[in-house]
Amino acid sequence: MGDISALISVSAPPPQQSMPAMLADRLRAAIAEGRLRPGQQLFEQDLAAEFDVSRGPLREAIQRLTQEELLVNVRNRGLFVTTLSAADIEDICRTRAAIERAAGLEIIRSTTRAAAADVLDAIVDRMSEAVARHDDAEVAEIDIDFHEQLVALAHSPRLSRAHRTLVVETRMCLSILEGTEYATRDRITDHHTLADAIRRADGSTFGRLITLHMETAALQIRSAMFPAD
Repeated sequence: MGDISALISVSAPPPQQSMPAMLADRLRAAIAEGRLRPGQQLFEQDLAAEFDVSRGPLREAIQRLTQEELLVNVRNRGLFVTTLSAADIEDICRTRAAIERAAGLEIIRSTTRAAAADVLDAIVDRMSEAVARHDDAEVAEIDIDFHEQLVALAHSPRLSRAHRTLVVETRMCLSILEGTEYATRDRITDHHTLADAIRRADGSTFGRLITLHMETAALQIRSAMFPAD
């Protein structure tokens, strides 16, 4: 099933996290980071041995990721990491735009708007430093961090929960695209402009910019992954 040895260093889950939740988090991270590749077949017995756990909690973790559509059970074939189509990429970016627009507007309505903009600007400064170092992987990671923080700063557990699976799917794309033109594209201005719209409490501009940002991302990812389309 490929190399899964990097999936773990297993330790007891923290008190607030069940074993199935911990296993789901580790599998989710392995998919996001490309250690488990799109279309890769997974075998329950191998995963159980690698995690050194019984199959009960592992099956529950697998069920969670199947519900999130990160894993798919194919009848008479087995369990696979999901693959993303061009239509999936469009849908991911469109849904992310809706969630991130809602998060941005919530921040704009809050009393912590300026502080939130400072947090986002600091992330973009880190991105700029990574661009200067030509560290494509770090640029992609910081890009994702910006959008995760944007949603987190809205302090809405439901928005964050809805956003989480979409971010994993986005990371899947970026791990495939590392080293391509998309990975090295300068995204500094876009992100500073988004933070500035929040600072100025300009919800209309923020909504327009995040929609355009996600439409552009969808086009770039789709073009790199499906150049013949």
